[in-house]
Amino acid sequence: MPKIEVNEEVFYALAGRHGGWKSRDEFEEVLSSAKAELDEDSDKNLPVNERILKIELNDTNRPDLWGTAGCARQLKVYNGGKIPEYGFFSKQGDVKKTARKVKVEASVRKVRPYLSGFVASGKAITDMMLRDMIQTQEKLAWNFGQKRRSISMGLYRISLIKWPIIYRGVDPDSVSFVPLQWDCPLTLREILKQHPKGKEYAFIQEHEPIHPLLLDSQEFILSYPPIINSNDLGAVQVGDDEIFVELTGTDMASVTLAASIVACDLADNGFKIEPAEVEYEFDTPFGRNVVFPYYFQKPVFCSLSRIEKFLGEKLSAGECVQALRRMGVKAEEARAAELGQTCETEGVRAWPPEYRNDFLHAADVSEDVMIGRSLGSFKPERPSDFTIGRLLPVTLFSRQVKELLIGMGYQEMIYNYLGSRKDLAENMCLSASSSNTGKLIRISNPMTENYEYVRNSIIASLMASESISGRSVYPHKIFEVGKVAWLDDNENYRSTTRQFAGFLHAGADANFNSAAAELQTLFYYLSREYNVEEADDSRFISGRAAAIIYNGKQVGVFGEINPEVLENWGVTISCIAGEIDLDMLL
Repeated sequence: MPKIEVNEEVFYALAGRHGGWKSRDEFEEVLSSAKAELDEDSDKNLPVNERILKIELNDTNRPDLWGTAGCARQLKVYNGGKIPEYGFFSKQGDVKKTARKVKVEASVRKVRPYLSGFVASGKAITDMMLRDMIQTQEKLAWNFGQKRRSISMGLYRISLIKWPIIYRGVDPDSVSFVPLQWDCPLTLREILKQHPKGKEYAFIQEHEPIHPLLLDSQEFILSYPPIINSNDLGAVQVGDDEIFVELTGTDMASVTLAASIVACDLADNGFKIEPAEVEYEFDTPFGRNVVFPYYFQKPVFCSLSRIEKFLGEKLSAGECVQALRRMGVKAEEARAAELGQTCETEGVRAWPPEYRNDFLHAADVSEDVMIGRSLGSFKPERPSDFTIGRLLPVTLFSRQVKELLIGMGYQEMIYNYLGSRKDLAENMCLSASSSNTGKLIRISNPMTENYEYVRNSIIASLMASESISGRSVYPHKIFEVGKVAWLDDNENYRSTTRQFAGFLHAGADANFNSAAAELQTLFYYLSREYNVEEADDSRFISGRAAAIIYNGKQVGVFGEINPEVLENWGVTISCIAGEIDLDMLL
């Protein structure tokens, strides 16, 4: 989870508590409103202005809390402070004009298409402010921006820039400039190979034929997003009192939200925010001309009956509105239907603050009502019914399958249910048009690209283990019994979750016949009759893969792993693998 370091004096001042809270317990309690906890208290032997608090944030859906101003804002409003007003935001339908313009050319559309930005002025940047800006920049880009892949941020000195700014795609071998912390020009491709930041983030751009570049109207380079700023125009220093903040990325909503977060933080720190107009040469979700910071969030209605169901206590609409206000959320009493429902009922309509976009469902409104009301305000209740827990049939059946596989010489493994597209699709030779790839569930706000998709097969997880087991004595026989999920329009939530058993055998004797023998042994002891049919599955060698048929339906697949898949994983020995839908065997 994200951890931030904040200057104690500045943090308390922004939170409206000069001198802090009376005790650590009181401070810990109010931190819970931000789903945060004090990771490390400050050293009281240091001067007041040098004391540092370390705070751990436990909610990955609230990137607005990952900075000094954002976290302090939440505590201030929760303690009765006024909900801040940010008059510099534009909305859909507004007609706003500004002298600050950025032109986004069509050449970046396929590589890194979206940009947002604004100007902050009116206050000299101190060393502490600069360090906090860099911290916010890194937290947003690393956590929320998936290691800069979907979001990156740059800061620039306005005095050196000639407007309008141009954002375009270029040949990486045709342009050179002096990057930050370097003393000679490098081409964009050379930056990826020689500069420390270039090496660190080369994975984002190195395979692209066109790379993004940010320039001013005189063709002077500001930066090479998302890799590195220019040493000439992209080096913000202590004492600067007017800066341009830009964010680029691959998702318009995320780039827009990140800009809103930074703008609100700087405004809370006393800066004047001046909007910037971004003109696109192509269509975007928010149009071709967008004035940033831009408010795009939609109100969410939540019924009182849902709040009562979730929280176990009947609250009035007025109480819910008051609780939401303590969370910085503007709300009103309303009568409407929840998203996806047709029946109107009493409830509250909530407008997410400019710096938040985590209200995806009425349940999110209920959560804020709970936190705003404070957990301690809910009276504990004893259970009204006496129940005895029992294992589900699929759990009992899964245990039986585990015992049989262990008896057959397999070792049990346990894996994460989330993975990367590279592991789940590309390494498994599933093309973009493959039906299996199309069923992958993508997380809308992943922490990193390594946990971006929900797995729809266990075989990829088993191959990941085999890829790092080359030094172990063969044969390798491993298995896992666990959940997989995929998109399914026929289900209520457009996805289905199943219990699967997957196995993998790596060794010189691993072939289709041995796989068929392993399967026959397993089904014999499970007392299940099955048939096999030839399967067309790109993960396996053509002609050496079979579908498992039970009661006339396909319940699994097994066969010899495709050599291309083995090569992708760096496996140098033959492997057989298979997986079975245990829910369908019950």
